[in-house]
Amino acid sequence: MTTECRVTVTNIVRNSDLQGITTTIIQIEDRFNKNFLYPYVFLNDIPFDDHFKRQIQSLTKSKVLFGLVPDDHWNQPAWINESRAAEARYIMRKDGVPYGGEFQIYSYRNMCRFYSGFFFRHELLKPFKFYWRPDVKYSCDVSYDPFLKLRDSNQIYGFTISLYEYESTISSLWLAVQEFMQLYPRFIVNKNSIRFISNDLGNTYNRCHFWSNFEIGDLDFWRGEAYTTFFDFLDQKGGFYYERWGDAPIHSIALALFARKEQIHFFDDIGYQHAPFQHCPQGDTHTNGNCWCDITNNFDHDSYSCLSKFNRMFV
Repeated sequence: MTTECRVTVTNIVRNSDLQGITTTIIQIEDRFNKNFLYPYVFLNDIPFDDHFKRQIQSLTKSKVLFGLVPDDHWNQPAWINESRAAEARYIMRKDGVPYGGEFQIYSYRNMCRFYSGFFFRHELLKPFKFYWRPDVKYSCDVSYDPFLKLRDSNQIYGFTISLYEYESTISSLWLAVQEFMQLYPRFIVNKNSIRFISNDLGNTYNRCHFWSNFEIGDLDFWRGEAYTTFFDFLDQKGGFYYERWGDAPIHSIALALFARKEQIHFFDDIGYQHAPFQHCPQGDTHTNGNCWCDITNNFDHDSYSCLSKFNRMFV
């Protein structure tokens, strides 16, 4: 597989995000990509300015691609009932739900819908098979190629942190998923990960999900018939705007239903932090990975972590 089949970074960023994404790229380059020179893809719903492009390109010897997100992949669809959506935002804002009331040109809901159903369809990503969606801080050297790790293990997705979703943001999501499963049973695979997302084999959703601000995955899974049918079905329910459905639970539920459990990989040796949570490798994994994170600050066994549910599937 050539380097053209893999892309290191695919991220939605704004021109005003330059400082934050600069920090991320410096860490990705230092910890990993200086040895592999995989390309980067940055997407925005307005054109990137020249200053942003020059600054980003100066940070890496890799190819950098800058793309524009189509309006119909980003903006709230015209068929959404805005009065109903506005009422939902008002209630969530009043109740203090994180990102519940946010609605602006870079709204959280638009971003979640884009990552759920459209990023893998973008023209700039069509040549690629694998992607790495990174964010914030990396605390260990990655001396091997995680793309090859997935490919050679016949795996399609990797994560570092898993946790529970806010129930108030997805109150009707599982009902929609159950309806989908009844309509499309052919997409549900044997030896799946239903035990990760449900404590009662699918009657209810336990809210566990892989935190998608870090994910390494196979784009062909998202492009496949099962997932695109799943997303289109959920999208018509309007939950991205009438509630606050996130791409993380939607990705996770799809992986749990449409992939075998052995196809999902926990990158235990990649140290990663996205405030307020951190995965810090332990023991020899910490030492061998040349990690600088504090081993006592590790989310894996926190009561809000879902890692134990993931690991239990393999016992």
